[in-house]
Amino acid sequence: MRINCPICGERDSREFHYRGSAKLLDRPAPDAGAEAFYDYVYIRENPTGLNRELWFHDSGCRSWIVAER
Repeated sequence: MRINCPICGERDSREFHYRGSAKLLDRPAPDAGAEAFYDYVYIRENPTGLNRELWFHDSGCRSWIVAER
């Protein structure tokens, strides 16, 4: 698989580390309560189709990207 890094250009996926769904960026507010944090940590969707994912360019520019695949 090839990943298009906005800094380095198209690179092999072995240069990156997958870190999870980009939904992790939607963290609840600090005063949201325990149930909101429980859902954030443990309840995950399993959608079909296009997914947004967090990838870290570990062997390159060391930046975070959100990839859609």
